[in-house]
Amino acid sequence: MNRIAIAFTCLPFFASCASIPSVPSQVRADIAPTGKLRAGINYGNSVTATRDPATGEFRGVSVDLMRELARRLEVSLELVGFDFSGKLTDALNAGTLDIGGIAGGSGSGREGALDFSAGYLQVETTYMVAPGSTIRAIADVDREGVRVGVAAKSAFEPFLARTLKNAKLLTGPGNPTAFELLRSGQVDVLAGLRHQLIEVSSKLPGSRVLEGRFLVVEQTLAIPKGREAGIQYLRAFIEEAKASGFVARSLAKSGNPHVPVSPPAAVK
Repeated sequence: MNRIAIAFTCLPFFASCASIPSVPSQVRADIAPTGKLRAGINYGNSVTATRDPATGEFRGVSVDLMRELARRLEVSLELVGFDFSGKLTDALNAGTLDIGGIAGGSGSGREGALDFSAGYLQVETTYMVAPGSTIRAIADVDREGVRVGVAAKSAFEPFLARTLKNAKLLTGPGNPTAFELLRSGQVDVLAGLRHQLIEVSSKLPGSRVLEGRFLVVEQTLAIPKGREAGIQYLRAFIEEAKASGFVARSLAKSGNPHVPVSPPAAVK
């Protein structure tokens, strides 16, 4: 875990950046109860954030969102880095963070203690198969005798546990360990985010990342439950960030211009 205290700054994304919209005191108390914004950043997902190995500096769309949020709340910002979303979720649940950028929402298995904004960007999940595998398509995975590896506490583990009827699901504690399940031959297939699987596929010559997807994961902002004013503010904040082009411009700046921005949230 790496902590970097960063003063809030004005980013040139929102048209309203010249002035700070008035924020009700209850919103500030809900989102930054200690007087600063303790924000969890998952740099294990390079689409949302990265960490410079030399300086420890965090960059990416989730970082830009946290900076803009701190600016609007008129509080200082402390970015706390994690190499896996499950660790970030545990920190949120333990109360050592105020907010986190994670995949969430219905079906993620994280709804019990956390509330979520709508998604701000989308990433695909798919499978990587071992060298020499006869599995050619996602539809071929759920068969008797197929062992599927997945990172425990990932946003898509609950989905696979519900939907795989024939294949056996095995978990590893975090993305590196889950990959070792495939490399060591303990599983035949590894489930993961497409870009992460592509990144590690070179470490296992002959492996293949399958075309298509079994799920689209929405990246969100999450805070502990029971902070109604805070979550309503965050939901409006994310909708504005999408509509204004903030998210798209931040993705382009971080080298991910083709990552899809989530559509507007459905009006309830």
